[in-house]
Amino acid sequence: MSLEVLKQLDGPIVLVGAGKMGGALLEGWLGLGIEPARLVVLDPNLNPEAAKALADKGVSANPAYDAIPHAAVLILAVKPQVAPAVIASIRGIVGPKSVVVSIMAGRTIGFMQEALPRGAAVVRTIPNTPAAIGKGITVAVANAAVSPEARAATSALLGTVGPVEWVESESLIDAATAVSGSGPAYVFLLAEALAKAGAAAGLPADLADRLARATVSGAGALLEQSGIDPAILRQNVTSPGGTTAAALAVLMDEAKGFGPLLTQAVAEATHRSRELAG
Repeated sequence: MSLEVLKQLDGPIVLVGAGKMGGALLEGWLGLGIEPARLVVLDPNLNPEAAKALADKGVSANPAYDAIPHAAVLILAVKPQVAPAVIASIRGIVGPKSVVVSIMAGRTIGFMQEALPRGAAVVRTIPNTPAAIGKGITVAVANAAVSPEARAATSALLGTVGPVEWVESESLIDAATAVSGSGPAYVFLLAEALAKAGAAAGLPADLADRLARATVSGAGALLEQSGIDPAILRQNVTSPGGTTAAALAVLMDEAKGFGPLLTQAVAEATHRSRELAG
């Protein structure tokens, strides 16, 4: 179904920025079966070998801007600090039927509308780093100019690296950034802290690291594949009076446990996201 939606697009799919996130998207599109000839990659940092590899696949890499037709979808996967200069250079690719999809942190729809041609259809998104292995999740919000067809095409393109969740209010993007955008760092910190705690309890450091990694990744896979409520999964591991219960008594302390700490952390990240967006 996703591929059928994309086959109906009138114009190329243009990717601006082929770094980790952009590169993951590109691989996902090729894996989905999108015709390489419909793809255009623009990235001044693309080395000759990478450009040749794309060309060998049939993807147009760094063509002259005036040779690119109006994009059906244009995805901006560049660092937010270079956004003004990048958008100024690609304005001519944005036509009346184009949809511009930003995966830049901190750049609002208002900023995009000011920088792009008047009336441009804009989608602001927040993906996360597991998209690099096709296990990401993206939160997206559209302005009023985005048609249902453009929304479907955006979902199809971003969906190659994980599910897409649409929200109706841009005000929710900051909280989403704090949960899913920054969230992988919290999980990595958990693995890091668990390994250090295991070493402190007497395990060899390398063994503690392997146990922590496998435990975090395995629990995540169980959470994803089972569909069971996290609270139920936690209870299933916890025998009354057992070792897990002893640990959870510390982690679930109402005043200084994991819950209050994470609530505070997400609140701080949300606040910082709003500050960065201006």
